[in-house]
Amino acid sequence: MKLQNELNKAPLFQNLELLSSQVVEGFISGIHKSPFHGFSAEFAEHKIYNKGESTKHIDWKLFAKTDKLYTKRYEEETNLRCHMILDTSASMHYPEVKEPSLENMNKIGFAALAIAALMNVLKRQRDAVGLSMYADSYQYYAPEKGSERHMQMLLAQLASASTSPQRATETATYTYLHQIAEKIKRRSLIFLFTDMFQTQKTDAELFEALRHLKYNKHEVVLFHLMDDEKERHFNFENAPKRYVDVETGEHLDLYSENIKEAYREGVETYIAALRLKCSQYRIKYVPVDIQDNFATVLNTFLTERQKFL
Repeated sequence: MKLQNELNKAPLFQNLELLSSQVVEGFISGIHKSPFHGFSAEFAEHKIYNKGESTKHIDWKLFAKTDKLYTKRYEEETNLRCHMILDTSASMHYPEVKEPSLENMNKIGFAALAIAALMNVLKRQRDAVGLSMYADSYQYYAPEKGSERHMQMLLAQLASASTSPQRATETATYTYLHQIAEKIKRRSLIFLFTDMFQTQKTDAELFEALRHLKYNKHEVVLFHLMDDEKERHFNFENAPKRYVDVETGEHLDLYSENIKEAYREGVETYIAALRLKCSQYRIKYVPVDIQDNFATVLNTFLTERQKFL
C-alpha cells in the first residue's frame, strides 16, 4: 500500500524505478514455483560438481538428498549481457493517453516500463544491460554495464522517451538496426521492442537488418507491440472518422465497419508472415498486447535467459 501511495504522488513515469519494482514483485508473487532460480538475491543455480574443482561451494544438503555432488553458482558467474532496443517512433506513441496508468498506456510507455522491469531483474542478478533507441535517427546508445549509476542513467532515458512527444517522421528501423548490430561486439541476449511499422524499406530489407543482429552468436527476441483492440481488430465506433498515419500524415475518411473484415485479414496475414520470417532467421517472435500485463515479456525473458546461459 505504501508503494502504491508513493506512485500516486507523481506522474507515472517519474516513478519508473518504483513502478518497475512493483511490476516485478507482482510477477514473482504470481509464480508458485519458478523454473528459474535467478530471483534470489545471491544464489543463481546449481551445476554438477566436476572432479578437481574446489569443494568450497558444494551443496551438502542437496548431496544428502540426492547422493550427487552439486555446487552453487552465483550471479557473478553467469556473465549475462543483455541489450534492449527501443523503437521510439511516432507510431509507438499510439494510442494518445492523457493520464497514463498501469491499466492505460500507449506502446512507448508499455515498452519503457517492460524494459525497466527487465532491468530490475538483471540488476538482481548483477547482469549487464545496454540500451539503444531509434526513430528517424539513432537517438541513444549505451553499452552493456551493471553499475547502479548506469542503471539510473538508462531509467532516466526511458522515462524521457515515454513522456516526450514525438513529431511525425518516418521510421528508419532498417538503417539503425544495422548500426546497433555493429556496436554490440560480445555475445548478448537482444530484445527489440517495436510495433514493426516502418516506411523507408521493404520487409526483406528489414529482416536483413534483424539477421545482422544475430551475428556474433547473439540471441534475438522481437516483442511486437500492438494495441490489439484497435490495431489488430479495428474495433472503432461505426461513425465517419478520419484515420491519420502518424508517421506520414496520410489520412482516410471512412466508416470502420466498411473495412473491418478486410483490415483484420490483412493484419493477420502480416503477423503470420512476420512469425514465419522470424522462425526462418531463428529470431523469437513474441506478439504483445499493450492492454495486457507484463507476464508475457517477463516469462519470455526468463525462458530465454535460461537457454542462453
